[in-house]
Amino acid sequence: MNRIGIDIFAGAGGLSLGAEMAGISIAHAIEINPSAVKTYKRNHPNTNIICSDIRDLEPSDLKSNNKDVFIIMGGPPCQGFSLSNTRSRTMKNPNNSLFEEFLRFVQEIQPDWFLFENVFGFTNMSNGAIRRLVGICFRSLGYEIEDEVLWASDYGVPQRRNRYFMVGNRLGIKFLFPSKHEKAISVWDAISDLPVVGNGEQLFEGEYLCDINEATPYQRLMRHNSKSPSQNLVSLNNELVIKRYKHIPQGGNWRDIPDELMINYTDKERCHSGIYKRLKADEPSVVISNYRKSMLIHPFQDRGLSVREAARIQSFPDDFYFEGPISHIQQQIGNAVPPLLAKAVIQQILKLTKDHEHRQEDKP
Repeated sequence: MNRIGIDIFAGAGGLSLGAEMAGISIAHAIEINPSAVKTYKRNHPNTNIICSDIRDLEPSDLKSNNKDVFIIMGGPPCQGFSLSNTRSRTMKNPNNSLFEEFLRFVQEIQPDWFLFENVFGFTNMSNGAIRRLVGICFRSLGYEIEDEVLWASDYGVPQRRNRYFMVGNRLGIKFLFPSKHEKAISVWDAISDLPVVGNGEQLFEGEYLCDINEATPYQRLMRHNSKSPSQNLVSLNNELVIKRYKHIPQGGNWRDIPDELMINYTDKERCHSGIYKRLKADEPSVVISNYRKSMLIHPFQDRGLSVREAARIQSFPDDFYFEGPISHIQQQIGNAVPPLLAKAVIQQILKLTKDHEHRQEDKP
């Protein structure tokens, strides 16, 4: 059976890619950012991607040739909910009203399932009142819901990234979130086969450092449809920044930088702990958000992460190509839902749906 999905607030398409890996056909996607739309189009050629503000669209326009929509998925932009933006984390922030657009689409299209995801900060916005309100709204539409904060590193992604998921269905199925993987994937298990590149280098096509038979299982998964790693692009940092990098050990951050190299910071003590963070080779990465601004550092080289390295850490396969200027690409990667995390959740949705259908067929 061909299960139809719709992805709203689609970004570059991480959630869509995970859904496709699980077996969903994405009929429509909505995204307002032009660079992200170009990336989505390139990597999802069979999906109708609409570049628009969702508030200007009617859900009825997305019904797929009278076919039932199996799932609507997505999450509104996180600026309003993120813990890093505490001043605007109230309902007065216009971004926060965008989650109501998700409810509007679900109410009119009435998919069998929905998947609503967001940043961890959504869980305690207004002391949890918004989370409870969203749950009440979905239940009033006839959906049985479950929600949980999942860590990407528990589902095969080499990154300690937590995301909030609310999953609901109108089939009467009790949803159980998927089981965790037994072993976490480290940064070095993820990227050690990628090209050695320098500060500011723009290596659009490179070569893998080992044969696929010598690669780690995760690397083989990422290389499945790729003959060479593309977009090995590194932002150019000035000489002062590179000097700072040299003082930071794996797992260290700006606190390891001598004061004389930080004199342009008005108050060094106000720096976030994630600034100038050198990744540990033998552990999952810290969160890949806007990794250029955060100055995330390669485990062994004194430079920032390349586009391909960051994409690997987010679990985008090597044949996934990003469009736009490098700063736009870095933001697309940082904003994305890790495809392997999305795949795990949607595989569970499909499994429970099939089990339910078989039980229905067995009834006299």
